[in-house]
Amino acid sequence: MLIRKNILFVLFLLAMQCLSAQRVDYSVVSVPEEKGLDFMQVTAPSDYLYMPVVRRSSASFSKPFSNLNWFSGRIIDVSPDGKSIAYISYRNNETNIFIKELEKQGGSTQRTNRSNVIDFSYSPDGTLICFSERRGNTNQIFQTSASSGYSCRQITTGNQDYSPVYSADMRYIFFARQEKNNLSIWNYDIQNNFLSNYTNGINPFPISNTNSFFCSRMNVEGRGEIWKINYETGVEENIISDRDRSFTSPALSPDGKWILFVGSNKIPISPKASFLNTDIFAARIDGTDFTQITYHATDDLSPVWSKDGKYIYFISQRGNAEGVANIWRVTFNY
Repeated sequence: MLIRKNILFVLFLLAMQCLSAQRVDYSVVSVPEEKGLDFMQVTAPSDYLYMPVVRRSSASFSKPFSNLNWFSGRIIDVSPDGKSIAYISYRNNETNIFIKELEKQGGSTQRTNRSNVIDFSYSPDGTLICFSERRGNTNQIFQTSASSGYSCRQITTGNQDYSPVYSADMRYIFFARQEKNNLSIWNYDIQNNFLSNYTNGINPFPISNTNSFFCSRMNVEGRGEIWKINYETGVEENIISDRDRSFTSPALSPDGKWILFVGSNKIPISPKASFLNTDIFAARIDGTDFTQITYHATDDLSPVWSKDGKYIYFISQRGNAEGVANIWRVTFNY
């Protein structure tokens, strides 16, 4: 009887996987729920954009895909002058940062010469890039020029550090550190080499002209929430939370009025089962006007704003029959 149940369970999962695969038509650029949005493909398959890892796990007959986890670090970023977009590319079994000019839509220029770059961000003045790199059993943060040379300054060592981002005044680099099962926000003082630990969370995003940052934080049930943290006063505000969804990767709009983030989404595949994917969401900085922007069954990840706030750039497998990931641009009509 046990063997028969196991065989049935395997067959059920295979059927669900086939059904979900049939529902994901990668060649489609947009779905009806995205009517009125203008999508434009920025990269080509020959750019070898790195697709962040998305893991789906199954738990039962009624919930074949009941858990969804994804890498929430920044894989793409727009230069401060708005003329270029940088991205992590997987070539020759290595991941490095490449830069493409948005107007020319031509080839890309390699910006780092490393082996396993994980995520990165531009400095506010556009002269530097900070990135994390996997080296053995550690993730280390480095800083390098955004325009020339491959020399790097090492910022952290011997830990699990990622999601580096500069403060607006470029005095600090905020980042997330994993210690055993704990995830917390740290910063590095570039002037005096001091390290400070603030609070639990990942994906820090400093808010200009304040002593605060947005971040993602896991609740007791393992779902991501968006929080605002004042690291001077210690005040912590839960901005975005949902009992059925998980949220990561907050990014503040250039006008300071909206937060962009990634969230999990359920797509029904039967009366009792759903397929989970990731989509792009936005809300005002107080959590109101919660809006789902993308609805495609492919995974949409790593959203960043254009410098005028009119567009959102993100990673998606849409528009390619083989499901190859590219950078896409979509209008922000709110």
